Amino acid sequence: MDETRRKLIELIEQGRVSQSKVDDALALLKIRPDGLAWSKFVDFVLLCLGGLSLAFSLLFFIAYNWAEIGRFTKFGLVEVSIVVSVLVFVMQKKDAVVGKVALLVACVLLGVLMALFGQTYQTGADPWQLFFNWALLMLPWAVIGRFSAIWSLWITLLNLSIVLYFESMRSALWSVFDSTNLWWVLLIFNTALLVVWECVFGRFAWLKDRWPVRLLAVASGVSVTWLVLNAIFSNDEPELIGSVVWVAWILGLYGAYRVFRPDLFMLAGGCLSGVVVTISFMTKHVFNFNSSESFLLLSLITIGLGAGSAVWLRRVHQEWQS
Repeated sequence: MDETRRKLIELIEQGRVSQSKVDDALALLKIRPDGLAWSKFVDFVLLCLGGLSLAFSLLFFIAYNWAEIGRFTKFGLVEVSIVVSVLVFVMQKKDAVVGKVALLVACVLLGVLMALFGQTYQTGADPWQLFFNWALLMLPWAVIGRFSAIWSLWITLLNLSIVLYFESMRSALWSVFDSTNLWWVLLIFNTALLVVWECVFGRFAWLKDRWPVRLLAVASGVSVTWLVLNAIFSNDEPELIGSVVWVAWILGLYGAYRVFRPDLFMLAGGCLSGVVVTISFMTKHVFNFNSSESFLLLSLITIGLGAGSAVWLRRVHQEWQS
């Protein structure tokens, strides 16, 4: 689609397509979504929201009527719902959206079942074990389903299990498991998944969605930005390793999404991280905030960096379109 759009722009600039025929060309090449495309998009969104609403409504129903419903009734409701969801997936044609959404509902209900089991029998397990075992048990469904939303749920569960694991371990081993180690683990984990996803991107049709990749990039970017901010504002010896990794991350982001796989969203995220780090460094080591002039100057620098990033991103976008 991007290649088709670029060729159309070239024809318009060369005068081969008049301005009066631009709308007809957009409709003919299906660059601009028509009524059918919008209808399919709305159907997909409503289908996903409807399936998730059914799953969460069952969760809230059991929680609200916890004292009135027996334990076997609770387990029966959840288990029957899981079986029905899996049967809907099996009965659908291959790569049918209805089947994939049904399997997503089954994955959500699997977590409800595990939470119900732990609450009913008071297993005493740590919270991170719930999310980790949930991700572990739903992994075969994620492989079979070939649906980006299921894989995104799986990745989210693993991130939650990592965070909760460090929270539980930090109370017992505070000197070993601190918040910095947590952000390092999140950075390595999400960056590794981002690289793997980009390497297999295009080889499978169900991996062509860009929003899961961008969510991984956001998680990786937040982690590395937090690490460099911790290095800037740390009262101890500066942790140069965090700053070095951040610079390497920015360079890798630029090379990957400016040259090899153009993606304006990724570059915008890198610009945002750069602005945050630059302003934070100047706040800590340059300005003296005993006067109002310092605040004014820092505000002007922030506006300038944001405007400069916007101008650069616009030029990059125009370059890709030409």
